[in-house]
Amino acid sequence: MSSPRQRQLLLALVTAVTVGSTVLVATANAHREAPAPESWVASWAMAPAPAGAGKSKTGFTDQTIRMIVRTSVGGTKARVRFSNRYGTQALTIGHATVALPWPDAGPGDLKPGSVKDATFSGQKSVTIPPGGTAVSDAVDMEVPWGADLAVSVFLPVETGPSTWHVYARQTAYIGSGDQSGSASGANLPETRNNYYFVTGVDVFNRTGEGAIVVLGDSITDGFMTTVNASHRWTNYLATRLNKESPGGNAPGILNAGLTGNRLTGDGTGLGFPELGANGFARFYSDVVAQPGVDTVILALGINDIWLGKRDANTIIAAMQQIAALAKADGIRVLVATLSPWNGFESAPGVVTYTPSLDSVRLAVNSYIRTTTDFDGIIDFDMALRNPADPTKLRPEWDSGDHIHPNDAGNEAMAKAIPLDLLLWDAGDKDS
Repeated sequence: MSSPRQRQLLLALVTAVTVGSTVLVATANAHREAPAPESWVASWAMAPAPAGAGKSKTGFTDQTIRMIVRTSVGGTKARVRFSNRYGTQALTIGHATVALPWPDAGPGDLKPGSVKDATFSGQKSVTIPPGGTAVSDAVDMEVPWGADLAVSVFLPVETGPSTWHVYARQTAYIGSGDQSGSASGANLPETRNNYYFVTGVDVFNRTGEGAIVVLGDSITDGFMTTVNASHRWTNYLATRLNKESPGGNAPGILNAGLTGNRLTGDGTGLGFPELGANGFARFYSDVVAQPGVDTVILALGINDIWLGKRDANTIIAAMQQIAALAKADGIRVLVATLSPWNGFESAPGVVTYTPSLDSVRLAVNSYIRTTTDFDGIIDFDMALRNPADPTKLRPEWDSGDHIHPNDAGNEAMAKAIPLDLLLWDAGDKDS
């Protein structure tokens, strides 16, 4: 059995992902179709996984967890989705609230007067059986566009192992008793860098622009970005869309990235269930089930190379199947090339990158750039690579581990994405 330190190190290593700034090659059917206005749309989501070690495994009893999420789009109402997908026993939510954070006042504090109860069919509490999900009633509030929202959950009885997200890049605040209705964070002294049980926030959106889901790994997950800063490339993209979309309308941007995730293998097979199920197993729960989804960006594959030692044909076949699943459900599907990773070590002094393995990446990228299996491509490789050595990330965008972009690299990725692939124009909306 590995020690907590060994587990942390291995998880850090297992965190390669596909990412990058983006040159997009669109197909003839580039524009999205406008969904009906005045509808529920997902504004934030997280990709859940089974419990690993520590708090996720021991669970919670008579405790409150306060978690901060970053919305992509806003609206006039909110509802929260909770999951016990990987639980081994019933999960009871005794009290849940939604509020606006007030970090300047103190850690975990909420803006006075902003705390609102999230009920369930009119009841304060709900019990979710193992494998189940629950959604709150609509909460009347002005949900901000591209800003933080606080979700507090009181868990009165033993939860057992958690359905969670291991690398939130956002502080969660934990304390004893029911603190969900309190604006103060003073009684929430314990902190973690994880999400627990909360898997989505939907908004009643005035414009009904739909949602885009990114099915990805640690690069999408923002593994090396600044904690509590919301500097994942998907956050930067949401901000850009909110500023530049026609009429000030934008689709929701949902980050379904999981550190260490693969197309062709599960985390349990490596002894790290928190790395999640394979891309196929996640597709319906993490993509299709999102309210308002009309587009998915597939950003998986690099972990299949260095961690799974899969050949190019195996990875390509998996990508083709994801494309087929999306099209069968009427969802547009875009695909991202695999970005450079020369210099990456799976542990200090343990060289993971080899030219032979990189040849698999290059073969997969060649397929992506020439195939018609997708509705468009995002060329993360071209956007992030060092012109002086295309096998490496640009130095100014390298977080230091030679595979994950830093904050500036994530921003560059979002800026490089051609927005006409993600938005429709006035002509499309009238047609």
